[in-house]
Amino acid sequence: MDNNQPEGKKPMALNIVNAKSKHKGFGAGSIDLNNVSPVIIDGGEAVIDIGAMHAKSKVEKGIKFSPNREDVPAGRQVWVVWVAVDRTPEGQSYGGITACEMWIDTEARRGWKILADHVNKLDSALKRRVILEGLGAADKAALRSLLIAHNAEWWDASAAELKAALSD
Repeated sequence: MDNNQPEGKKPMALNIVNAKSKHKGFGAGSIDLNNVSPVIIDGGEAVIDIGAMHAKSKVEKGIKFSPNREDVPAGRQVWVVWVAVDRTPEGQSYGGITACEMWIDTEARRGWKILADHVNKLDSALKRRVILEGLGAADKAALRSLLIAHNAEWWDASAAELKAALSD
């Protein structure tokens, strides 16, 4: 989750250009994804998997996704959790955190997810919201352990709301 950019080099960002806005050059009107990382929770284990930024996490590779939950009757529940890091003069902390549900049947190579939900939750994490509905106690514990192990100082500096959401 820590981005080590060479000095003087602009971080890459996704430019948002539409009919209402005028493009003003590199990085203008952009969403900076350098401060967000995806975590995959599968079977009670949480791991950072950067491939999930492009729907190519280890669990998603080779899976054909359907918007119909009925197409994956033998699937297992897997979560993508978007974790945004705040960078302030005082230091860094975990700022926003949101969870998105998927169901994956590895044997049948079929899966279910709602892409719009994943995009909206990514946006919510970037806006420093905490949305963890549906995430069970074991999954929350795994996520909390991963965040603390990754950077205990960031955890200590995080908002009480975020810590409370992961202590259920």
